[in-house]
Amino acid sequence: MNRLLPKTLRGQLVLVIVTTFIVMQAINLWLFADERSLAVRAALGLEAAARSVNVVRLIEEAPVELRPAILRAAVSPLVRFSIDPVASVDSSDQMEGAVVATRIRALLGGAGARDVRVELHRMTSAPSTDRAQPRRMKRMHDDMMAGKSTPIEMQLAIALKDGSWLNVATRFHRPPLQWPWVSTAIFGVTALLIVAVVWLALSRLTGPLRNLVGAVERLGLGEAVPELPERGPAEMRRLTAAFNEMQARLTRFLAERTRLLAALGHDLRSPLTAMRVRAEMVEDDETRERLVVIIEEMQEMVETTLSFARGMVTSEPSQAVDLSAFLGELSDDISETGGAVTLQSSPGLKTRLKPNAMRRALRNVIENAIRYGGQADIRLAQVGESAQVCVSDKGQGIPEEDLERVFDPFVRVEQSRSLETGGTGLGLSIARTIIHAHGGDIRLSNQPEGGLVAKITLPLAGS
Repeated sequence: MNRLLPKTLRGQLVLVIVTTFIVMQAINLWLFADERSLAVRAALGLEAAARSVNVVRLIEEAPVELRPAILRAAVSPLVRFSIDPVASVDSSDQMEGAVVATRIRALLGGAGARDVRVELHRMTSAPSTDRAQPRRMKRMHDDMMAGKSTPIEMQLAIALKDGSWLNVATRFHRPPLQWPWVSTAIFGVTALLIVAVVWLALSRLTGPLRNLVGAVERLGLGEAVPELPERGPAEMRRLTAAFNEMQARLTRFLAERTRLLAALGHDLRSPLTAMRVRAEMVEDDETRERLVVIIEEMQEMVETTLSFARGMVTSEPSQAVDLSAFLGELSDDISETGGAVTLQSSPGLKTRLKPNAMRRALRNVIENAIRYGGQADIRLAQVGESAQVCVSDKGQGIPEEDLERVFDPFVRVEQSRSLETGGTGLGLSIARTIIHAHGGDIRLSNQPEGGLVAKITLPLAGS
């Protein structure tokens, strides 16, 4: 059921409004039909009452021997009259029959003491008919039953002056409801106009909201987002203004932190250079070599930090990239430098990314796998609405408690402190920063068969 409902706010609001309109119209039609039924029944009942009053007057004013002739003349296909010593109705219907009884008393000259009993009920089965009933009445009754229209029977019992009762039985049924085609056409046109007006009116609200959602997504992917114009209702304007202010603050914060990092790395160059010169002047060979190694390691850290800071400052535009081709080119580049890389990919997976930044992040992860595991096995597949890049190796893995800690800057599990084997400890930190800036994530885990696997997820284009 949820799959059939519109997913957008505008579609759901339009559905609610149109559904409410249809329900209201259906209730109005039902009330109209019910009132029409009551009106028809009342009209037919009052007509039968007037006819019965005329028969009562004739019977009471004519000689007794003329009563059979009067009854024969009054009987019609749907109305029967008979004079009996007892009433055919036990008690008056106090709801619908009260109107008919009051009408009969009024036509009989306001005789308040006149006993009039009325009963109305729907017939659930074909009533029994005596042989004296005309064939036309039976045929009409059969037609009503064949048309699945439940007839209504009204029975009257009017007390005569001589103590006998005039019993009247009449049947009628509600005329078939004629569907108002003109009203239906008007209803359809009105519904279309309501949908059009509501759709255009909601566009004023959902248009700025869609722009805001797109801006938030682009900001989360690290793209430059221009300041949004404040449009729409007052609440939407305040929300847009708050987003613009938040974006400006985030941009200033990141820029200041990056500039501080770059300045710190730059200022460390001069002291390190001076230390390198003074280290060369040390006479003890062993001490001199140890100092030179330490200074070179510090310089490598500084250069890596500056490179990382420059990468954060650089505003590279995002573009749609085929991940399979992108990973293929990166694998070929690493293979040409002697790295052992295998690639299994699913074609057609596209995502928006900054190519240079993402190439650097993936290269760091792949080169780590080659350095510590001898080779890097890359698998690309789609998982839900994301693309997953798995980089696994055949090494010894790392302790479980270090799986998250290795993403911290300058943290190395390898304890040799050698730049040749351990690096500077910024590679995974830089990789995670870049992947997070693209709206993705990276997780490390040890494989049961041995080795480490890095699972990188990136949102697919359009997801």
